[in-house]
Amino acid sequence: MRQTIIIIYAFTFLLISASSGKVYAQEVNDSLASIKTTEAQAIDTTSLAKDESLLPDKYLVTQSLLWGEKGLMRNIKGFELSAQNREREQNIRETMFKIHRYTGYATLAGMVAQGIVGQRLYDGHKDMKDLHETLAGVVNVGYFATAATALFAPPRLNTRSSGFSTYKLHKYLAVVHLSSMIATNILSGMVEDNPKLKSLHRATAYTAYASFFVSMVVIQF
Repeated sequence: MRQTIIIIYAFTFLLISASSGKVYAQEVNDSLASIKTTEAQAIDTTSLAKDESLLPDKYLVTQSLLWGEKGLMRNIKGFELSAQNREREQNIRETMFKIHRYTGYATLAGMVAQGIVGQRLYDGHKDMKDLHETLAGVVNVGYFATAATALFAPPRLNTRSSGFSTYKLHKYLAVVHLSSMIATNILSGMVEDNPKLKSLHRATAYTAYASFFVSMVVIQF
């Protein structure tokens, strides 16, 4: 079970890293060659430009898999790339981010409970071990569900403005708390055989909680 959770986190980490690289990297815009075309070719070019304008210049790789010009959702009737459908997708996006926020709050509460129980376990209350492991499973499920609702939501209509923003800080912190969560899960399986790792395990858990908490706060502004 723990190995499965670690694999899930590692996969999500790769997605976020790849997505962040795509979102924040500087892209070179290719100019269209000024050549004479037939009337039919001109119509096709105009149609393509219209379709592409319905999507922002930059959005997550995970969003592209579902909602890109050739994403999986485009094969489903009612989700073809059109202005009307893109407007409807914004309602889906809003709903998913509401779920993202609420599951984030629930996960944060679970982290607090797990931290309290974990501290008592470190203090010698061995009877807390089963409860601590149960809370760990709940937090892991909640955390991954929270990440998924953001990673796979439809992209916004327009590209975000360049420069620093609380939204970008929220995404940077996501890399921090995801890395910390992966480390915490790995170390949890090593503590029993090597008690010296307890302090490191606790440190990564606190880092995960702190960065997750801050990421939840900054996105409110």
